[in-house]
Amino acid sequence: MKSIILLSGGLDSLVSLAVAKEKYDIGLALTFDYGQKAVKQEILASEKICNYYKIKHKVIKVDWLAEITKTALVSEKKIPPTSLEDLNSDEFVQKSAASVWVPNRNGVLLNIAASFADSFGYDYIIFGANKEEGTTFPDNTQEFIDRINSAFEYSTLQKPKVFAPLINLNKNDIVKIAVEHNVPLELTRSCYSAQEKHCGVCESCIRLKRALQENNCQELIKELFT
Repeated sequence: MKSIILLSGGLDSLVSLAVAKEKYDIGLALTFDYGQKAVKQEILASEKICNYYKIKHKVIKVDWLAEITKTALVSEKKIPPTSLEDLNSDEFVQKSAASVWVPNRNGVLLNIAASFADSFGYDYIIFGANKEEGTTFPDNTQEFIDRINSAFEYSTLQKPKVFAPLINLNKNDIVKIAVEHNVPLELTRSCYSAQEKHCGVCESCIRLKRALQENNCQELIKELFT
């Protein structure tokens, strides 16, 4: 099962890689530069992860996607700070998701990956979608995956299948699996900001920190966060 993976360097893509690698022959990891604030840190983390797992790594620029993105993940707008209490507010989570939305990002990135799969004969595209983010981001759901797989039946000759090994898991479950499989979580980069270490206050950081706390990963929290 020759496969390609979308790798941002974050928790979900790292653990997806580690889990999928046990059954899938992952030959290439794609990391995308669409002008996100943390792009340098994401590329560096992805390089380290690929070196660890001995997987070929390619960085792809998507300049035009940066040009049309006006939200805080890419623009000069400030990324909204988040607390644990905020994660319990549906209204806050929806506003937070909208503040970092990149237009059709996963659709674009998966279609680029499908072009690589079609050209080089990859059967599967590994994707870090998960249940927790699927509650606010519709392009992190099984429904989205099913529909894009249907499109690839017509838009490619290879007909690769998008597979998300974490689709039914929340962040706590993902970290638990990572610990059980000795995944090098110290290599992950899940922060929206551009600083060297995780900022500890953006929504992505809060979700990661909460999952690490639930799994008693105190030393890792000290290592990753400022």
